[in-house]
Amino acid sequence: MANTWMEGKKSQDWANLVLAVCLFISPWVIGFSAETMPSWNAWIAAVILGALTVAALSVFAEWEEWANLVIGLWMVVSPWLLGFAANASAMWTAVVMGVLIAAVSLWAVWDVHHPQAHA
Repeated sequence: MANTWMEGKKSQDWANLVLAVCLFISPWVIGFSAETMPSWNAWIAAVILGALTVAALSVFAEWEEWANLVIGLWMVVSPWLLGFAANASAMWTAVVMGVLIAAVSLWAVWDVHHPQAHA
């Protein structure tokens, strides 16, 4: 049972790592790399998310999942707080990536507190 839970946990971490890579390359792929604020926001958030995810892959700690959730929520609100909501591609990239990051993180936290769901 614990092994199955850990396999699920690892898949959540791998999902967050893929999201970190997607977030990092998004300014170039989506086409807003010339915009300083949204690009740096994506790059910094992606590096922090990636570092936390690599740490979680090696040794699990619940706080890392909560930190990932904060990064996801930050990405959702950052277009308005940092003033780039008028750039639709950058704004939607931040919001969608933030929702995905938050969802994976909430899924991981839920799994920690509901291990019986894997029985």
